[in-house]
Amino acid sequence: MRTAYRVETVRAAEAALMARLPEGALMQRAAAGLAAACCSLLGKGRVYGARVVLLAGSGDNGGDALYAGARLARRGAGVTAVLLGDRAHEGGLAALRAAGGRVVDSAHDDPFEPLAAADLVLDGITGIGGRGGLRPDAVPVARAARGSDAVVVAVDLPSGVDADTGEVAGEALRADVTVTFGTYKPGLLVDPARSLAGALRLVDIGLGGELPGVADLEALQHQDVARLLPVPGAESDKYRRGVLGVVAGSARYPGAAVLAVEGALRGGAGAVRYVGPAADAVIAAHPETLVHPGPPDRAGRVQAWVVGPGLGDEPGVAEVLASDVPVLVDADGLRGLDPSLVRARSAPTVLTPHAGEAAALLGTTREEVEAGRLAAVRELAARFGATVLLKGSTTLVCGPGAEAGTAATVGGAVRVNPTGTGWLATAGSGDVLSGLAGSLLAAGLRPVDAASCAAYLHGLAARRASGGGPVTAGEVAGALGGAWRDVTAGL
Repeated sequence: MRTAYRVETVRAAEAALMARLPEGALMQRAAAGLAAACCSLLGKGRVYGARVVLLAGSGDNGGDALYAGARLARRGAGVTAVLLGDRAHEGGLAALRAAGGRVVDSAHDDPFEPLAAADLVLDGITGIGGRGGLRPDAVPVARAARGSDAVVVAVDLPSGVDADTGEVAGEALRADVTVTFGTYKPGLLVDPARSLAGALRLVDIGLGGELPGVADLEALQHQDVARLLPVPGAESDKYRRGVLGVVAGSARYPGAAVLAVEGALRGGAGAVRYVGPAADAVIAAHPETLVHPGPPDRAGRVQAWVVGPGLGDEPGVAEVLASDVPVLVDADGLRGLDPSLVRARSAPTVLTPHAGEAAALLGTTREEVEAGRLAAVRELAARFGATVLLKGSTTLVCGPGAEAGTAATVGGAVRVNPTGTGWLATAGSGDVLSGLAGSLLAAGLRPVDAASCAAYLHGLAARRASGGGPVTAGEVAGALGGAWRDVTAGL
């Protein structure tokens, strides 16, 4: 599992480790890992004679860049440091000069000449303590770096992004690769900052023993999902595997019901009970479905409900929320949803909004949600007392105990989904996800696990079905079985 911690936690872990190490040892570990990553990016035999430019701010981040630059200079690279700030890290600057590196002060010298010919640029302008975008004096230099042919490597995280939230409040320097130290930072895993970080490389500097057991963010990997997915035994029958009720579809949107049911069936549900006006379309596509005219409480026993996809103005949301089993609310079911109705439930609730739906629930704008996705998902989870799966370029899952700005131990880590593709932004894909997550709820998974495993499989299926090109929701659903087999192949 990939984990990420807030700046405050990282600082405390670094301080505890530095208290047991010789002075400067931690920075040297970071610089060594950074230099090694730069060597691998330049390629075997290409370090000698390579032109490297360091954009060095006044903090420790600039010191990491300067010490790494000194190591590269000792291997024969031509290293130029462009100083951006009112001071420079003295030890790093002395090491670079001793190794034969050149120093350019951007306040008095031309910083653009070395950038024009650079093979690799190290972005050490601001570190994890930076807030807001780049300072005005750094913007032209950052733009020149990005406009060059050089590979841009961010030191710990791209300058101009918020390490804790992934927010970008101003101009930032987009990296091709980010080399981060000790642990991932939340901003590296959450858009919009994630899209500026490029490929991620983690350098172990020995922080593992100092970090708390519960992270602020976590991203599941194949083996994590495999351990959580239900596996039927010899004694299993369709009822033990989980029966999911689906209240979805309308005369205008019958396809939403079809796709939600298909997501559930391909997500391992033992049986699906459908309630709604699209029964003919559902049976035509999936004759194994158990249909009922309604209301939901007369449809038969279920272990979980999904309500909302394509529902329009059809009834059903209040009736489903009155049940005593887990409920997933999506799409039209979220419109005007009363937080007190959700909070009063005795069984768990999962909400699966996209940014526009989340904005309506929070009384804000879609743009504000997309700019601050981590704060939005935490606020929704706290307000509704529900598990929230916030869909989008970075899909996040947050349990009901977490609140914006609190420590991870309050409600557990927020999960960020590492799978998916931009082609997944297509009509009906969310309906498939709802059915899939609902089937995992019916199988008995915890809400956070059901939501995060569903997002993982859904994104993986989209990659398989897409192959780098357009994909339909039905094709995503059809690829779920292959994605499931990929994940569990090592068991």
